[in-house]
Amino acid sequence: MKKYINRNCIGHIRELLDNFPVVAILGPRQVGKTTLAKYLSSLSSKDTLYLDMENRGDNLKLDEPVLYLNSHKDKLVIIDEIHLKPEIFRDLRGIIDFYNVPGRFIILGSASGELLKQSSETLAGRVAYYELSPFNFKEVNDLQTLWWRGGFPLSYLAKNDKMSKTWLNNFIKTFLHIDIPMLGFNIPPKQLEQFWEMLAHLHGSLWNASLIGKNFGLTSPTIKRYLGLLESTHMVRALYPFSTNIKKRLVKTPKVYIRDSGILHALLRISDIDRLYSNPIVGMSYEGWVIEQICSACSDMELRPYFYKTHAGAEIDLVIDIGGELLAVEIKRSLSPKPERGFYEAVKDLNISKKYLIYPGKEKFVLKNNVHVLPINDFIEILGRV
Repeated sequence: MKKYINRNCIGHIRELLDNFPVVAILGPRQVGKTTLAKYLSSLSSKDTLYLDMENRGDNLKLDEPVLYLNSHKDKLVIIDEIHLKPEIFRDLRGIIDFYNVPGRFIILGSASGELLKQSSETLAGRVAYYELSPFNFKEVNDLQTLWWRGGFPLSYLAKNDKMSKTWLNNFIKTFLHIDIPMLGFNIPPKQLEQFWEMLAHLHGSLWNASLIGKNFGLTSPTIKRYLGLLESTHMVRALYPFSTNIKKRLVKTPKVYIRDSGILHALLRISDIDRLYSNPIVGMSYEGWVIEQICSACSDMELRPYFYKTHAGAEIDLVIDIGGELLAVEIKRSLSPKPERGFYEAVKDLNISKKYLIYPGKEKFVLKNNVHVLPINDFIEILGRV
């Protein structure tokens, strides 16, 4: 029997269902959107109708959506991979406006950019969005396994590391050869795989489209399109610089991270966790994992994190703006962490008083200049209270 792990977002999504006719759950393939939607339906007082647009029979049922859905008007309707049936959105708007009841539809999609475009054009004011990320540290107990295997359910829950690795490699292959063409992108799988692998090697580095384009023999616009594709399918995160009016020469290009640490390690062909510890990428892997945990929490809190970097060397891993008050976050994979000089210069530039350093230890303590050192879970709790 497959193990079910309760997701933190259940209460929030139920609240959205109580207030919006449509709730759109976005997220990468195999992240657990369908499992979550079906679990939510089990908590509903309504009967449920589940339709998968990858299933030819279900897809045909919605060739006449008004006729079909009106015959199920009292049910909670879940439409999976709805971006494969884009013409349905206009009909959904009419159905929603006619009945005007909350919690009528849950729609699921793997290509967030296209789904947002399609739904926002026709369902504005009627739909609430939630991005489902892979498992996070609040949902599982073993943080080392979460970092090594990543948070995709079938990778994290695999019976051993070997099976986790096998799943990740198959996920990458399926994503490139089946999912991308199915989503309508006409890109050679081998070329996209090489681009994805290069991003893994540049994990946490500043984005340089022209340099990467030269290595591939492709134009900057093409390289940017590849990056946009991996962003819209939730494989890559572009972290943008914090802009300010201070008279400093600021870095203006984003940093790029592979969002799931398990995918990162698979793309880099790191065979086991011991080899990860001896790999030069280990520090950046940990930094990216922590950043993804924080970005996921910030999304739930409707906050947006940035990084800060000047050409003179002042740098903060994360700057979080909370109602005009800035938080500075540094990340170190060390049990005796210390901020570098550039961190102190950066917080002085931005006049930040709340300074945190996240590390893999369990204790909390304070360094000079009132820098609070603490584990990731304690920082997220503080973030939720600010």
